[in-house]
Amino acid sequence: MEISDFSESIQQFINANLNSDLHSLLLKKSPFPEISMQEIVQQIRGKQVAQKKFPFLLKEGIIFPPQLNLEQASSEKTALYKSEILKGKKFIDLTSGFGIDAYYLSKNFEKVTLVEQNTELLEIVKHNWTVLERKAEFVNQKLEDFLRENTENFDTIYLDPARRDQNKNKVFLLEDLSPNILEIQDHLLSIAEKVIIKLSPLIDLKYLISVLKNVSGIEIIAVKNDVKEIVIFLSKVAQDQIACNCINLESGEEIFSFSFGDEENAVSEYGEPEKYIYIPNNTILKSGVFNLISQRFNIKKLHPNTHIYTASEKKHHFPGRILEMEVIESKQIKKKGQFNIISKNHPLKPEEIRKKYQLKDGGESYLIFTQSKKGKIILKSV
Repeated sequence: MEISDFSESIQQFINANLNSDLHSLLLKKSPFPEISMQEIVQQIRGKQVAQKKFPFLLKEGIIFPPQLNLEQASSEKTALYKSEILKGKKFIDLTSGFGIDAYYLSKNFEKVTLVEQNTELLEIVKHNWTVLERKAEFVNQKLEDFLRENTENFDTIYLDPARRDQNKNKVFLLEDLSPNILEIQDHLLSIAEKVIIKLSPLIDLKYLISVLKNVSGIEIIAVKNDVKEIVIFLSKVAQDQIACNCINLESGEEIFSFSFGDEENAVSEYGEPEKYIYIPNNTILKSGVFNLISQRFNIKKLHPNTHIYTASEKKHHFPGRILEMEVIESKQIKKKGQFNIISKNHPLKPEEIRKKYQLKDGGESYLIFTQSKKGKIILKSV
């Protein structure tokens, strides 16, 4: 596929078929001799993804890469958040991919460099940045070769390592990634004031702190309570405390900030369910600051292994859901009722609960099957 092949008539055909059935289109012959139907469908699919994931690219002349590159790219929402905390003179993205993060993160830098080993992908990004009127130096090279030949220093280095093994195991190590950050972190810190690494939300935070050097900060970023990425900040100078921000975008919740030492010094208070039940959002659950949440908001934990809290009063600015609930007996559950079911630290899974009590999923009412220090309990929204 040559970028120059995308004439105005081809672009018009793509726009006219944005809502067409792509499988049916693939069975048809391309009306344009210079481009295949597969390439046309690639552009249609790209625009469909962009509508939700990066709407700033819904502009005439933008070219989209294959689906895998679209899936691996950051969303506009998370990239925009990260860009608000960075500025300097020289920025480099060593794994630029489709360039979404680089486009936003580099906006407050004077000189921008993008390194990408995929020639076709880099040509697409270069073309798109011209359309978007953004300047950068584009380097078509393997990261390892670039680092070996590079003589420059940078204010900020950004990396988004890819998994060598695409099997989505629940646990993985930095050694599973390409590049292997552990092998190059000393080199990176020798040529940059700050190194930023985007990682999967599946990775363990304590593990990261134990194997990475000079960790200065961690950002746990979710969109509507779906944790999208972990962002690690390394600094040239070691820090006494590691700051962490829990960000739940598009939730209306405030950022929850703490230092990892805060959790070690915090103590939970325990109690049986009171009028209000507090369920932390998924960024808090990922952070593991379960004692700190209890202490900072003055709410009681139901059980050491139940990350649900309670209080007689409604606490504002809590990072999660607050539900007014009461304890009920199982015989009080109305058969065939409709509930949002939550099961935490309880032997039955939500689908098993629905089957056992013949319940429908959804609605505005909640049932929580959980455990306090006194034993298993069922909570129903009031």
